[in-house]
Amino acid sequence: MSGEERREKLIEVLQNADRPVSGAALARLCCVSRQVVVQDIALLRAGKKEIISTCRGYIMKREHICRRIFKVHHTDDEMEEELNLYVDFGGRIEDEFVYHRIYDVIRVEMGLQSRLDVTDYMEKLKSGISKSLKDVTSGYHYHTVTAESEEVLDRIQSELGHRGFLAELRDYEPIDFWKEENSEGKILL
Repeated sequence: MSGEERREKLIEVLQNADRPVSGAALARLCCVSRQVVVQDIALLRAGKKEIISTCRGYIMKREHICRRIFKVHHTDDEMEEELNLYVDFGGRIEDEFVYHRIYDVIRVEMGLQSRLDVTDYMEKLKSGISKSLKDVTSGYHYHTVTAESEEVLDRIQSELGHRGFLAELRDYEPIDFWKEENSEGKILL
């Protein structure tokens, strides 16, 4: 298989995957080393393919997916409930980010789409190796969430509000996190 054929295969696999695909799995599939896959991914990114690295592997950004950013606030004890809410309603938590008055935006990829993903994430936090990014800003943070429809995102937003997790934007926060706001005041991308 030539390099070009291999990269086409990587694109095909990532476009059809519903979960992150590890570099090792891609290497086995293409009968090459993991390092060759890393180089191929770099070439694809240079060619404007939107491939995202997560702790579980690679994913390709999908354009037909609906996307919304939620600003939320909660305690450490409520974190698992909040994360499970997104996935239980059919959302995928793409990232977490904070807006810091000095450091600007600090963002981490998450790629959580099931309760198992949330459980694994929570176990890593509870191990004490690291703290949640939300701790930098006293619990206030944002999640980019994707779903198959706007209706799913509407249900998530409604439930976040019902449970008291939604937080309001402050004057100092840049509104350009969002590309558009619809007539109902929902923040959309």
